Amino acid sequence: MTKAEILLAAKEHLFPAVIHYYDEPLVLDHAKDQYVWDADGNQYLDFFGGIVTVSVGHGNDKVRAAVHAQVDKLMHVSTLFATEPQVALAKTIAEKTPGQALSQAFFTNSGTEANETAINLARMHTGSSDIIALRHSYHGRTDAGRGMTGQSIWRGPLPTASGYTHIHPGYCYRCPFGLEYPSCELRCAHDAKEAIETTTSGHVAALIAEPILGSGGFITPPKEYFKIVVDIVKQHGGIFISDEVQTGWGRTGKWFGIENWGVTPEVMTFAKGLGNGLPIGATIAKPEVAKSLNYLTLSTFGGNPVTNAAAKAVIDFVEEENLLANCETVGAHLREKLLELQAKYPLIGDVRGMGLMQALELVEDRKSKAYAPKQTAKVMDAARREGLLIGKGGQHGNVLRISPPMNVSKADVDEFARLLDRAFAQVPVGG
Repeated sequence: MTKAEILLAAKEHLFPAVIHYYDEPLVLDHAKDQYVWDADGNQYLDFFGGIVTVSVGHGNDKVRAAVHAQVDKLMHVSTLFATEPQVALAKTIAEKTPGQALSQAFFTNSGTEANETAINLARMHTGSSDIIALRHSYHGRTDAGRGMTGQSIWRGPLPTASGYTHIHPGYCYRCPFGLEYPSCELRCAHDAKEAIETTTSGHVAALIAEPILGSGGFITPPKEYFKIVVDIVKQHGGIFISDEVQTGWGRTGKWFGIENWGVTPEVMTFAKGLGNGLPIGATIAKPEVAKSLNYLTLSTFGGNPVTNAAAKAVIDFVEEENLLANCETVGAHLREKLLELQAKYPLIGDVRGMGLMQALELVEDRKSKAYAPKQTAKVMDAARREGLLIGKGGQHGNVLRISPPMNVSKADVDEFARLLDRAFAQVPVGG
């Protein structure tokens, strides 16, 4: 199909709700490592990685080899049968969890399913139905996923599943109390106590939270935030579910994002980067929590031998190539480059994130912090013209999200910064 035929077919045969970046959708044709090529043969440096999903590079040779070998051996059975790829992956994940305390897993197809599984576990384990989630969060597109999600743009107009209360995240750049860190004494975190005692039964099942709020614009809470909130939740009978769909598997410089806050959850969920592009979801829990799910369950495609083999290869590659250290060192270099751009362009109000998960919040002026969604779109368009792909997020669509493959180099970051600099130069502050 030609590019025109692809775009026409997409318009005629896909749901109109399926969004594309850019006024003229970008038709991608093939990819390798940190680069993608469109249908016209143009090359782009990919610094978004399919929404924080291409963790070890497009077409990673080790992952491809694992996929090919497994396809030739066994492509599919359901969870009704035991397979080596499934238990090998479960064992590997268990060995990586903080303190090796989480040891029993259930595999699904997506982060949404993983999160719903975690919620069911928490409700069965505690006997409560009240779930605490964060404002600006994103946890999936099903009724339950939208119920957990703390952004109206992703919740939509339809009714969501019930039982969710949303508390303040540690969004220091836009503190809802008008305070400044650290003199604020973490008012946002302590507010969770009043929220629980006034908007729930008082006995909650769980807090589900992304360590860094992904679609919300990579909002990164202060170091004390989760210790305070998790303690409050546990005082009210709940457990902690860490949604590691975007922060997991090394991206922040540690295996799991929550490790940066020194808190050990009872349940963790994964997807995206675990499969490097193959559809996978996983929920892992402490044994005493896992056994609470005492009704029959299965997954037709969860635990698929091919995706499990790929995920095991991803983890092995991260470990063999020491990508946790790469995320830390190259991530620090990336942060320096972003701060240099902030000093140069008044559009950039805030720089935040960890490791190779960084964001720029764009504002019309730094004093008022007025959202700048139009300028954000223009920067993205200009970056595309320069041969650079980046992402977008935030409730108001004014945050640039940057999440390249975790095996990029400092030279890749330098090229990224050069191209993004050229893109910002094309967008005036009032533009």
